[in-house]
Amino acid sequence: MTGQIERIVQVYKTLSKIPSILGARLNNSGTKVSTKWSVRNIDKGKNSQFAVNYILDEDLKVVAESDFGINISNELLSAVSPKETYKAIIREEKNGKDNKCFLEVWSKNCLAHSIDLTALDVHGNVYADAEFGCLDWSPDEKSLIYIAEQKPKKSEPYIKRKPADKEAYGGGDKTIIPGEEYIYKPDWGEQLVGKKRSVIVKCDLDTETLSLLDGIPEAMCPGQVKFTADGRAVVGVVWQVFDPSRLGLIFCTNRLSHIFYLSLDGVYRRLSRPEGAVRSPRLSPEGDVVWLQRTLGGPHHACHQIVRLTKNDLDSVIAEQINESKEEILLDIVEDKMYIKNGTFHGMYGPSLPLKCWSRGRLIFSTPCLNEVNSYVLDLESKIITNISLVPAGSTSVLCVVGDKVLASYSNVKTPGQLYIAKIPERGSEMSIQWVRVSTPNPVPELSDAQVEYLNLEHPNCEDDVKSFNCILVSSSEKRPLVVWPHGGPHSAFVNAYSLETAFFHLLGFSSLQVNYRGSIGAGDASVHFLPKRIGTADVIDCKYASDQAVKQFAIDEKRLCLYGGSHGGFLVAHLSGQYPGVYKAVVARNPVIDCSSMAGVTDIPDWCYVEAGLNYHESGEVLDKEILAMRRCSPIVHAHKVKAPTALMLGSNDKRVPCYQGLDYAKRLKANGVDTRVYMYEDNHSLSSLNAEMDNLINGADWFLTHLNE
Repeated sequence: MTGQIERIVQVYKTLSKIPSILGARLNNSGTKVSTKWSVRNIDKGKNSQFAVNYILDEDLKVVAESDFGINISNELLSAVSPKETYKAIIREEKNGKDNKCFLEVWSKNCLAHSIDLTALDVHGNVYADAEFGCLDWSPDEKSLIYIAEQKPKKSEPYIKRKPADKEAYGGGDKTIIPGEEYIYKPDWGEQLVGKKRSVIVKCDLDTETLSLLDGIPEAMCPGQVKFTADGRAVVGVVWQVFDPSRLGLIFCTNRLSHIFYLSLDGVYRRLSRPEGAVRSPRLSPEGDVVWLQRTLGGPHHACHQIVRLTKNDLDSVIAEQINESKEEILLDIVEDKMYIKNGTFHGMYGPSLPLKCWSRGRLIFSTPCLNEVNSYVLDLESKIITNISLVPAGSTSVLCVVGDKVLASYSNVKTPGQLYIAKIPERGSEMSIQWVRVSTPNPVPELSDAQVEYLNLEHPNCEDDVKSFNCILVSSSEKRPLVVWPHGGPHSAFVNAYSLETAFFHLLGFSSLQVNYRGSIGAGDASVHFLPKRIGTADVIDCKYASDQAVKQFAIDEKRLCLYGGSHGGFLVAHLSGQYPGVYKAVVARNPVIDCSSMAGVTDIPDWCYVEAGLNYHESGEVLDKEILAMRRCSPIVHAHKVKAPTALMLGSNDKRVPCYQGLDYAKRLKANGVDTRVYMYEDNHSLSSLNAEMDNLINGADWFLTHLNE
């Protein structure tokens, strides 16, 4: 290895040892904190997960903690029973070449049940993803529910030799259907590959038997289920199934879905409106159902309402006394901003509500807001919202609420994730909240000199309805090269939170400019809806204006500007290198969108290509030339012939969102035009988040920048 590579590798190895918080919960008395962490394990080539427990006194100070972390890497799901008598764990274990799934139920001091779910063969793989996955106890602690893949019907070839004795007597399995083994069955796309039809599984612990809950309509896939307070039913989300074509689900909160009620004897009721997109149902102590809701279609992510169906109205829907849901809006869509007691609020964009989110008539939640993730108290009676985030600039995410205690994670660019706890003050006094740190920090001394600036930018003489956007600049007092870094999505956002990538670039001597261009979440729903039909223009202009302002205002070497981005961020860096060929010196693009017109036919989200180009998505009828041209004209492929900057492309061979052919075609064109181009291909999906892929693309990406900046 060269000295440059050795330095890059050493920085990565140093940062890889810092763990991140996956989740945490409080026990019923609020005196014990159970936490789950993840750390990169380079030798194993994957992340290791471990648990640490803390005991708190009345002042919320730690009086005892685990001596060492406990490895829980093979746990898919876990849940503690309501009275804390048991803990259920669904565990995945290697059995030769195959994986087996076990459901374990532990009492305080012994293994009460161990059930081989694979051997029972009632269902397929258990779902542990963030979209569908769940594990929930019945109130009487006698049953569990979870989501799994429906066991497919058996099929075989039309012509197949069978054992003679079965042929002679007409035996054999009558459920086997000949000739259907190769019928295409769509799944839910990127990072949900193989998940086609979900079912709700109920495990009765007394008999250790599994059963599938009946009553879900055939065209629906259930997920995120929880028992009702009486244990006689479940509440969850169902997504509409469209076969043979199905749109990708992950990162897409705009899919047709309903909140449903299903009794254990098969009575099904829809609780939310018929044409909506919903997620994250939560049952309050009073029996109300609260969930997140937004309009159907449009941008893949946008502002959500928080709505409630009261216990009385729920009972009326169940009894069919009312035909339509009488949901109440607790928090509405915020177009720009609303003023609250201690600042401004720009709407709810968080992917979910905490599993436990209630405190004495108040709902606690977290959401991106401009350059941070903030946490809020929503008073269910007065509808007043109060920001309860930690005071230092950074991001606060609520993990668990029990009684008057709230547990949260906190981090910023310079500080890895830590756990904090607080008592929520009485109504009207929430602003006086006092946070107490629980976990021991893992500092990165080399980040101490980082300067973090929020840039609130507005285009001068701009006639657009939305003129302003935000950026996060991580820089130093010394003059440094700059990595211009637009996020993917495009309807997501950078926040001031710890990330290995940001720390990695800083330790290697780069400043980084993370651009929340117009269309990003956390700045009002109007900003989100501004970008469709303007991609390739407004977002590109924002990134160029942001880099110009950073050069003017801070210690940036204007002759050493780099471009770095993935997905829609890759779309933007490809645009910038083509539209401004003399400005940026090197490019690293991860799974970039290069041509929306060709991507529309092969991606799991063809609607994205249409909507972002300003078109109405349709699957039926004629494909119009003007639609293909509109998608192509907004794409960076039209500027590929002008690119001069050396370009490295990091591609995932299993990417279903932006298939690798986008990047491969772009690379061919760049090479034909004499551009220094290199392609890295990983056996990974769109995120390139497997440890081996992350390590290789970060190290090679940094080496690409340093090599070409020093030429």
